[in-house]
Amino acid sequence: MPADDKTGASDQGLNSSTGSIEKACRILKAMTDPRNARLTDIAQYCGFEKSTAMRVLDALIKEDLVSRDPVSKRYMLGPEIARIGLCAHERTDWRLVARPSLTRLANQFGDTSILAALSGVETVCVDVQSGSYPIQANFQQLGSRRTLGVGSGGISLLAAMTDAECEAALLQIPPRLSQYPRINPQLLKDSIAAAKRNGYALLVGAVVPQISGVAVAVKDRNGRPVAALSIAALSERITSREHQLAAALRREAEVIEKRLSGEIDEAVLADHG
Repeated sequence: MPADDKTGASDQGLNSSTGSIEKACRILKAMTDPRNARLTDIAQYCGFEKSTAMRVLDALIKEDLVSRDPVSKRYMLGPEIARIGLCAHERTDWRLVARPSLTRLANQFGDTSILAALSGVETVCVDVQSGSYPIQANFQQLGSRRTLGVGSGGISLLAAMTDAECEAALLQIPPRLSQYPRINPQLLKDSIAAAKRNGYALLVGAVVPQISGVAVAVKDRNGRPVAALSIAALSERITSREHQLAAALRREAEVIEKRLSGEIDEAVLADHG
């Protein structure tokens, strides 16, 4: 069973009104995951027919936004994407903001710590740190995308949304769960309700057998969820330390939130003034 999403929106979500620009954007986003390099994989992730995906890819190739290896037939992001990237800036430098917290968590517990930013009904892994335990849950890499609910991070974000936002997201999620038979709408609702009660999300063995995760939402200065901070590990390492892990995640999430708002930097400056 795959650890990260390779199935995007289904044909249900793609009607005749889906524009060419939206299709191109969806393909480019899909290709940030290097596993989506074959035509079949790209089409499956985006929920397109292969003929549609090929037509859009051909147009992107003409603009040097996508390249295709003539031998392997695999697609990759093209040189123009790199050039555009030189002029682009993430609104938040997530590594600068969260790396100290991720490092502390990985060092303290010995397992993989992950920060995933909210992007529509997906999360995108923006930083990850491995611990010292011999068996790591290294199923997410930088740029990996997951549908909300596929993992404890997504559950924590859904639980932190307003009821209206959560309901709207849940309407879009079921068609994306075909690769995850252990995850269904009822499990999502139950997990979200538990996360709201407990203040953290727990998902045991639902995405990858014997791998589990604990997560909390990270909010911006307006109280809106923008990212998820999580620890993934062998299930027994999660369940045996659930409350300890959750408490540490909450502490580090507060640190990240203060960094996002600039409170920590201001406090440091005041101390050294």
